[in-house]
Amino acid sequence: MTVDGGLHAGKSSAWFVYLILCGDGSLYTGITTDVERRLFEHQQGMPRGARYLRGRGPLQVVYRMAAGNRSQASVLECRIKRLPKHEKQRLIAGELELLL
Repeated sequence: MTVDGGLHAGKSSAWFVYLILCGDGSLYTGITTDVERRLFEHQQGMPRGARYLRGRGPLQVVYRMAAGNRSQASVLECRIKRLPKHEKQRLIAGELELLL
């Protein structure tokens, strides 16, 4: 039984896969339930932010896709990470579509 105001109240259960464009032109792929919060963590160099992104600013989210649950987001993340950079750029431009 789910009760409003319970332990999971206010938390989004939707997961997203996202791509960040770094100041050096590289692309970073990740998953989260809150893309804006995650970008902030990366930008601030917080302990939970990715080490890869430290010192690579400015950072800009250039792609996000709803992925359902964590498992589906992880599968999409893995598929995107395997793409060559030019294919990732096609994905960002909307010329390539990934299906769940």
